[in-house]
Amino acid sequence: MDHIIARDDTAAAWRERDLAVLWHPCTQMREHLDPAGTLPLLPVERGEGAWLIGRDGRRYLDAISSWWTNLFGHAEPRIAAAIARQATTLEHVILAGVSHAPAVELAEKLLSIAPREAGREPLAKVFYADNGSAGVEVALKMAFHWFRNRGIDGRTKFIALDNGYHGETLGALAVGDIPLYRRVYAPLLAEAMFAPSPDAYLCEEGETPAQRAHRAADALSELLERHAGEVCALILEPRVQCAGGMRMHDPAYLKRARELCDAHGVFLICDEIAVGFGRTGTLFASEQSGVQPDLLCLSKGLTGGALPLAAVLATQSIYDGFLDVSREKAFLHSHSYTGNPLACAAALASMAILEQDDVIVRNGDTSQRMATLAAPFADHPHVADVRQAGMIVAFELTRRGDKRTPFDAGARIGLRAYRAALERGVLLRPLGDVLYWMPPYCVDDDALQLLADTTRAAIDHAIEEAACA
Repeated sequence: MDHIIARDDTAAAWRERDLAVLWHPCTQMREHLDPAGTLPLLPVERGEGAWLIGRDGRRYLDAISSWWTNLFGHAEPRIAAAIARQATTLEHVILAGVSHAPAVELAEKLLSIAPREAGREPLAKVFYADNGSAGVEVALKMAFHWFRNRGIDGRTKFIALDNGYHGETLGALAVGDIPLYRRVYAPLLAEAMFAPSPDAYLCEEGETPAQRAHRAADALSELLERHAGEVCALILEPRVQCAGGMRMHDPAYLKRARELCDAHGVFLICDEIAVGFGRTGTLFASEQSGVQPDLLCLSKGLTGGALPLAAVLATQSIYDGFLDVSREKAFLHSHSYTGNPLACAAALASMAILEQDDVIVRNGDTSQRMATLAAPFADHPHVADVRQAGMIVAFELTRRGDKRTPFDAGARIGLRAYRAALERGVLLRPLGDVLYWMPPYCVDDDALQLLADTTRAAIDHAIEEAACA
């Protein structure tokens, strides 16, 4: 038993223990290893609603819903109870050739609430995966393989949007356009084409977000014309490009994109992994455009943030395109934990909470409170933009609030703001120099006030600290 380390709750001891064995995601570990503590390491003991409680007893508001996964708060008792019940009957079973109630019931539920567009074939089948990136891989492979099964070999290309993000696995990364994540792996990636983003932050002087959306859609139209017969699918994040800095666009773009995909015989893949289940004000972001995709990718909030699970919803026509006597025409993609019963049980509980608690309506009130608290930031001398889509608010930090003069990367304004917020009890992890609010839906007025006060203090501290560095 000499290999067991005695528990020591001091922050320094836990930090040493952690760094001896763990490699953390999306992190330059040198920043954690720096004795000066460039990047703080927060030891969390438990969660409680919108709060995380550290091993030292300090409370931290989870302003980013733990990477956008948590919908209803940590340790939500109804989700926990559903997982516990399921664990006593069936924890896991292979889904190839086997069926179980949680997988079937969740598929039925998802299809019943999925976006629908009048006159369009509805989404009719659900394929499960383990996480968002894996779900994107499923959708990309389905789109390509469907054309191949029809003897159409020329449809091998994907179109995605500038500044988009769809995950870290190689297929998902290939249709992403954030250099920090993509550049080093570029030699390994399949070639994709990128259309201009409808990002409203990029509006020219006097241009409205809707005009920007239509201008970007015109460019997409030209790209599809130039590559007629080559493209199998367009993939995009409806309404908000989350990892790209919470950049938001007018719903008109998705409507035009749907029309263009139809005109060119191209599948539309909506990646609602981050924006689904009420984040942008409607159950699904694509509803704001009155659009239904051919393939819909869901994850993150699907289980309320309790367990990893992804679902790809497809039309009956896509499903039928794989029915054949040949196994090569079958969709043989698989994961060991596909349709895990525990995760499906958590997701069913999450879907029930969405309905029983009238979450979408309640979120409308919360988002209005967030808007009120965010509005004064528009006058901050170093905030270039304040934008909101439902339960997501973002603040673009630049020099003197000028869109054309971002801070030097070496100033690390976002990191400095993150540290300052953590000191004040708020987990406010930035995207570069973009700070954002994406709290669990259970966040109350007092917590939102703390969030607003802390955000302003963190911005001011970061600017002052950088000036003195």
